[in-house]
Amino acid sequence: MPDVSVRPGTPLRIAAWASFVAQVTIIATGGAVRLTGSGLGCPSWPTCTPESLIPTEELTYHSLIEFGNRMMTGVVGIIALVVVILMLTTRLWRTRKDLWTLAVIVGVGIIAQAIVGGITVWTGLNPFIVGFHYVSSLLLVCVTAAFLARMDDVPGPRTLAVPAWYARLTHLTAAVMAVSIAFGILTTGAGPHSGDAASGRNGFDATVLEHVHAWPGYALLVLTVLLVVAAAVKGLPTRNWAITLLAVEFVQIAVGLYQARNGLPVLAVGVHMVLAALTAAAMTLVILRLKRPAAAPLATAESDEATVAAH
Repeated sequence: MPDVSVRPGTPLRIAAWASFVAQVTIIATGGAVRLTGSGLGCPSWPTCTPESLIPTEELTYHSLIEFGNRMMTGVVGIIALVVVILMLTTRLWRTRKDLWTLAVIVGVGIIAQAIVGGITVWTGLNPFIVGFHYVSSLLLVCVTAAFLARMDDVPGPRTLAVPAWYARLTHLTAAVMAVSIAFGILTTGAGPHSGDAASGRNGFDATVLEHVHAWPGYALLVLTVLLVVAAAVKGLPTRNWAITLLAVEFVQIAVGLYQARNGLPVLAVGVHMVLAALTAAAMTLVILRLKRPAAAPLATAESDEATVAAH
């Protein structure tokens, strides 16, 4: 039987982790662009200005911030290409179709994300396009997280490893998270951090949206507590990641409350954006642990802990 494992310390595993970290980092740099009002620091795309690929002396520090974020797109693209090349050179693309599919999705997604970034500039930072740009980044974080998780799994058919009601509760929790993130994006688009003083807002009442955004956030916390308790009582393989998800949500809510009560300081807003991506990544891993390889013995929380410790 061909080797389908991705052992610890191998170049592919290192590159996969680098890809995940880079995707989270580009959300942070994208947030810095918006929160410092540098969204149009480079007023043209794909060049910085119509006459220059890079910022010129006539431009301000906003140009450097925006151009730096554009350079991060190149970094994530190179790392994604390295992952694809390693899949090809190790011939894992033949035996691990699941990993190959995820690697290709990341590569194509980065290209699409860059195009959306260009459209964002062309539309003068339209808040809805800016929001979609953030969603595309968040989805790539989730896909790279899924790649990391699937490296430790056996390929092939998968079967449910938890009770059906628990799986439904998990998917409900994910849906509530999506609603919370969507309203968070709308709230940001209505608030003061538009990316440039001259760009427009989405026209909604930011104060009202802050409360609407919070409601599914609190519902998400309650549902996650239920997931953790059920997983702990029944020894389900989702337990560790459900606990991780709950911990990130606590920090996320604390940061959200702080920023809402202190006039939306830019650093807190930026941290809130990154935490949203990490929360979505943790949710992705909980969902992936709902199933196990059909040929493998039924997983338990204890065996899941051993797997995490081994890697």
